[in-house]
Amino acid sequence: MTERMFTDIMIYYAVVNAAALVMYAMDKARARAGVWRIRERTLILAAAIGGAGGALAGMLLFRHKVRKPKFFLLVPLFLLLHLAAIGYMWLMLQ
Repeated sequence: MTERMFTDIMIYYAVVNAAALVMYAMDKARARAGVWRIRERTLILAAAIGGAGGALAGMLLFRHKVRKPKFFLLVPLFLLLHLAAIGYMWLMLQ
């Protein structure tokens, strides 16, 4: 792995995490307004594809989906997996 590839992956994680945070904020606002919501599987998918940090931040900042077991179990698990993958990639650069 090259430094350029690692940088590109970090940019991907930053964008996906920002998008996940925005999705959780939007869904919370829509829940309060009583209008159309973002599907739960879409929110989980956002965490699974790299946005777990943003999803967890959204859950904690907006107190959104924190009582649902699939969220409070899966989102931190995805975050740990992504952090482990990033750590492994970083070690491969050394």
